[in-house]
Amino acid sequence: MLPEALDAYVAAAREVGNPSSLHASGRHARRVVEEARERVAAALGCRPSEVVFTGGGTESDNLAVKGIFWARKSTSLSRTGVVVSAVEHHAVLEAADWLGKHEGAQVTTLPVNAAGKVDPARLGAVLEAYGEEIGVVSVQWANNEVGTVQPIAELAALANRYGVPFHTDAVQAAGQVPVDFAASGVAALTVTGHKLGGPIGVGALLLGRDVAATPLLHGGGHERDVRSGTVDTPGVAAFAVAVEITIKTQQEYAARVAALRDDLVKRVLSVVPDALYNGDPVDRLPGNAHFSFPGCEGDALLMLLDANGVGSSTGSACSAGIAQPSHVLLAMGADDDRARSSLRFTLGHTSTAADVDALIDALPAAVERSRRATAWKTPR
Repeated sequence: MLPEALDAYVAAAREVGNPSSLHASGRHARRVVEEARERVAAALGCRPSEVVFTGGGTESDNLAVKGIFWARKSTSLSRTGVVVSAVEHHAVLEAADWLGKHEGAQVTTLPVNAAGKVDPARLGAVLEAYGEEIGVVSVQWANNEVGTVQPIAELAALANRYGVPFHTDAVQAAGQVPVDFAASGVAALTVTGHKLGGPIGVGALLLGRDVAATPLLHGGGHERDVRSGTVDTPGVAAFAVAVEITIKTQQEYAARVAALRDDLVKRVLSVVPDALYNGDPVDRLPGNAHFSFPGCEGDALLMLLDANGVGSSTGSACSAGIAQPSHVLLAMGADDDRARSSLRFTLGHTSTAADVDALIDALPAAVERSRRATAWKTPR
């Protein structure tokens, strides 16, 4: 967490008060919440009334995809289509899949090119053919694995032309690239605290004031009647500070982190010449470097680097303890071996040149050891 966000959290956590209560301490907590709402709105280009506080990115994605779908379906039985890209976060993909299995949704998946980018013409063709039947479109602003940034404004404009609400998961994008709710033309936007130097377990769905969403949770009718539950006053106070700081310093941050990233990429390709750099080479997050290391198992390489004090991530999701190849890499045209050999290095506001040095020092031996282990496992 950013020091300022942590200070805001501690200050709010020392106070007593439910922001839904009418007594003095409750009114004080409500003031903290509403000031946080105003700060988030000012930073992200929306009205305060359009900020719906949630428990984080997964909840916001589900509220957008399911909530907008249900609201649209309830007003017109023909609005049963859901359109998502093939590289969405699982919070969007599995929400859409659930709607398909349990709510009769017709789910359309937009393909991506080898860089992980959606072609607006593909969405345009789907809207032209089925626009009157589609309840919601969801395409993430920037990919959580390979870092590719999508042409959100262009995609949203297409959806708006056909009167279809467009949601974007901007969890990775906010604070790294310019994000403005109103200027983008989207109907709903997901953002979360821990990607911005804020606390884990708090986020927001920016929901256009004219966009209807059926709630996932029922109870007290909090947050514009779409998200019941006592608002986490310390969490949203810290979240708002983190959003404000990261948006204000985004350009400076992006320049510094992109320089570190470019140095990392150059040096990784120097010490492991056959490594493959994944994602769009230009339209990508400044702090993202994603590689495939032929002959390696990504999970094994991750653990070898971790033993040397270097934290990294695979894109694999585990089901019943069995690692699956990255759905993002597969959608980009990679085969199973390449998808399984991939690793993501992420740089953030605490990253330094010494961190890059540590990776480069540890990487060649880790790759060699991983390749030996993989070769030993491979049937002859």
